[in-house]
Amino acid sequence: MANVLLISRYYPPEVAAAAVCVSETAKRLATCGHRVTVLTTLPHHPTGIVPPEYRGFLSREEMIDGVRVVRVWSYASANVGFFRRILSQFSFGCLAPILARKKLGHPDVIIVESPPLPTVIAARILARREHCPFIFWVADLWPEAAVQLGRLRDRRLVRLAEWLEASTYRHAAMVWVVSQGLYEFLVRRGFSPTRLFVLPNGVDAETFRPLPRAASRAELDWDDRFTVLYAGAHGPSHALTTILDAADRLRLHRDIRFVFVGAGAEKADLVAQARRRQLDNVTFLDPVPHDRMPVLLAAADVCVAHMRRLAVFEANLPIKMYEAMACGRPLLLALNGNARDMAVRDAGAALHVEPEDAEAFASAVKYLRDHPAEAEQLGLRGRRYIEGRFDYDTLTQTADRCVRDVLRESQTANADH
Repeated sequence: MANVLLISRYYPPEVAAAAVCVSETAKRLATCGHRVTVLTTLPHHPTGIVPPEYRGFLSREEMIDGVRVVRVWSYASANVGFFRRILSQFSFGCLAPILARKKLGHPDVIIVESPPLPTVIAARILARREHCPFIFWVADLWPEAAVQLGRLRDRRLVRLAEWLEASTYRHAAMVWVVSQGLYEFLVRRGFSPTRLFVLPNGVDAETFRPLPRAASRAELDWDDRFTVLYAGAHGPSHALTTILDAADRLRLHRDIRFVFVGAGAEKADLVAQARRRQLDNVTFLDPVPHDRMPVLLAAADVCVAHMRRLAVFEANLPIKMYEAMACGRPLLLALNGNARDMAVRDAGAALHVEPEDAEAFASAVKYLRDHPAEAEQLGLRGRRYIEGRFDYDTLTQTADRCVRDVLRESQTANADH
């Protein structure tokens, strides 16, 4: 049994994908016999507003699902405005080791999740102070993504981020990547394969399971129109204007509607666009608690995963794919690379269109509406594919083995010295 410290910028009650992945992993590592502590910030994503029960604290400790959660103050920023978000991220990375110092004990191993990249500052300070190894958990390439999106242009900041990223790879005992594409990218950059391992994100396949559509729609007070659901972040990487363009093309098909659920930097603009274009076949809803997602997914006829047509995103495997497939819903996938390989080629659970192609997207929606039997088969194949492969119970066993391997290597190295 080890003292495991998980460091993440996001954690429940926040509903970000990273919060889900980290919390599901943390509670299962605890069931493996480890003493697990999570170091995170006071919740404020994506609004920048700290809930009343968390206000007025520099640090706060609580127990959630057998995991000790230590929350510390950081500058709270809404998920809009690049530099305010960067300030918020750096404030957590730099201040967390100070504000949480008396609460963390002495970890045997640290796991730090990125993005955002500045979180690794906390991990490296604590690993150095406690003389313990750390595992770098990489879910996205940063700063490559920010540069390709045009969000990060200042060459000094780019160089700083590139240095922080590269030096963290070098100092990590192991690097945990969530897709084969990320693994291959790092190998091409010269990183040693012996210190890399691929462990994808997953889903709680008992919670996310097929539910009756009619009952789910009744619970949500939805009508019987063919419903295309996008549930997730409304950010610059998702190119959701393309879906609005598709909705515009389909406005005369009164039996089709589009539902957006979530929040993010682009949401206000998307809502304004839809209103200006008088898209009465589009509905925007606020984020829902993660435990309500299975009902939301069950109520949809098709679920969407969409991202910008950029090379950096070809290594992505969005968690929304796993959840939709686990719920037996067909996927409309506008994402190339690893996601297409998995969902289309391996699982046979998705209809693929090129990202940012509104005409192709609209045609795919009509096809799925007009071929309900084929859409149902996509959903059934997705559920079968998820079971036994991407359930968190199975995946966390691999994470547990990695933790134990890193500890053995660390103990051997210390004994040799």
